[in-house]
Amino acid sequence: MKVAIGCDPNAAQMKTAVIQLLEDNGYDYCDFGSDDPVYAKTALKVAEAVASRTFERGILFCGTGIGMALSANKVPGAYAVVCSDAYSVERSILSNNANILTFGSQTHGLGWAKKEILHWLELQYEAGGPSQEKIDGIYAIEKSFLK
Repeated sequence: MKVAIGCDPNAAQMKTAVIQLLEDNGYDYCDFGSDDPVYAKTALKVAEAVASRTFERGILFCGTGIGMALSANKVPGAYAVVCSDAYSVERSILSNNANILTFGSQTHGLGWAKKEILHWLELQYEAGGPSQEKIDGIYAIEKSFLK
């Protein structure tokens, strides 16, 4: 699996630790940076890489994860979520087919984030399953705005 990763300067330390985690666990990744204080620019790069299917998943970090999620979700085909508990991380894939996970370096502990990232990367959405109608509804909304 190929993972796109990026952050703003506030979260560079967390991103560096997660990059080591990805390397230690055999994931291919591309670091889209951490120097730009305008996190929307980094979110755009990662979201475009994931939406184009060049990368299967993306991980973004800022102070809370909220700004990165909002920014990434402006790109059609990017489905970013910020999660604060293990159940939401799991359901982000299994029920919602999210392809970008965002974290806050000031709101999430590094140990927890690393554990949840590994779990999230192992999960796969089951097309045609019980959540398919819900996912199709999300895609239909997006498509209606792309006309």
